[in-house]
Amino acid sequence: MTSKVVVTINSTGRQSASFIRAASAVGWHVRAQVHRNAGFVAAELAALANVTLLEGDLLQADFLASLFDGASLAFINTTHWGDEVAIGRACAQAAKEAGVRHYIYSSMPDHSTCPGKGWKALPMWSGKFAVENYVRQLSIPATFVYTGIYNNNFTSLPYPLFRMELQDDGSFVWQAPFHPNDPQPWLDAEHDVGPAVLQLFKMGPAHWRGQRVTLAFERLTPLQLCARFSRGVGRPVKYVQGPIHIAVSIPTGYREHLQALEDTLGHKRAPYFGPDLEYPDEARRIWEGWRGIEEYAREVFPLEERANGLTWMDSESSSGDNDVDEEDDDGNGDEEDEETDGSVGTAAGAATGPSTPSNVTVPTSGVRTPQTHPEGYADDFYVGSC
Repeated sequence: MTSKVVVTINSTGRQSASFIRAASAVGWHVRAQVHRNAGFVAAELAALANVTLLEGDLLQADFLASLFDGASLAFINTTHWGDEVAIGRACAQAAKEAGVRHYIYSSMPDHSTCPGKGWKALPMWSGKFAVENYVRQLSIPATFVYTGIYNNNFTSLPYPLFRMELQDDGSFVWQAPFHPNDPQPWLDAEHDVGPAVLQLFKMGPAHWRGQRVTLAFERLTPLQLCARFSRGVGRPVKYVQGPIHIAVSIPTGYREHLQALEDTLGHKRAPYFGPDLEYPDEARRIWEGWRGIEEYAREVFPLEERANGLTWMDSESSSGDNDVDEEDDDGNGDEEDEETDGSVGTAAGAATGPSTPSNVTVPTSGVRTPQTHPEGYADDFYVGSC
């Protein structure tokens, strides 16, 4: 029996790399486009069985034709490098001409299309939505995944929006524009995108053609998120609703994206995925071995921080426990909002999201940090971009 051939692009990014590991593990052949065949993630992927890295320009017709030739499947996550809409259209057209039987595109919403809301489009999402609409017009057998906020975005380095700022007493403060009681979608991209997308391919276009699938395994308010993060990292974590603080140089396009996010998701309290998409039950049915934010904070966050040269994990927090009780829930976001000031302590308790079952093997990469990100050479790179 001939093994399936699947195409990926931007293959050293979190989503694509996660899928490549999962596809390789089940014997599928992967043609993985990269901007540059260099860096530790590229080396890791190249060493996997049945994976071929191909360096090339996604707007070159000859390269795209060879990339998709003979492939039956494609997982496509366009990014902001280059003309995203043009690249998205070119990939979809090449897939159609090659006869790809199932095309999964990583999309995002355009909030400005919701009538009567007054929501602004988020620039780095609206391009993806435009590509999705083009793919639909081609009438190829396609599915569209919408990914939640990456757990992996959190860092104590001074990057905007998801900075866990280390305090003098060893605690952390996360400041963001989200209302403390508005649920947000959460996803461990490194751990869970690959197995979930693999399952979508296995179920096939007969089940998923034309569907939007939310890949978010927890539905947590910022207060609930901080409570779980605190339990995982073993230190108090406080949430502060406030403007996005930009302390480092970032590309103009990303600054505009953050400004729109602060207005649409913060001030106007628009749902992250827009008004129509629900989560996390669908994602949990697709992939049961997901890793929640508490497990991430306990097992991964300290490793990523150490890889960035930080040493806070070597000392004890001096802040002590807070006396704020947080009710456990299963991350569905259906519980009553916690009316607290956002300060949570290191309350004891069992993990609220499932750990990866012991009988499930999920290939994962080495530690990936803002300073060692494989696409960090790009002039317009920003944390959480792919």
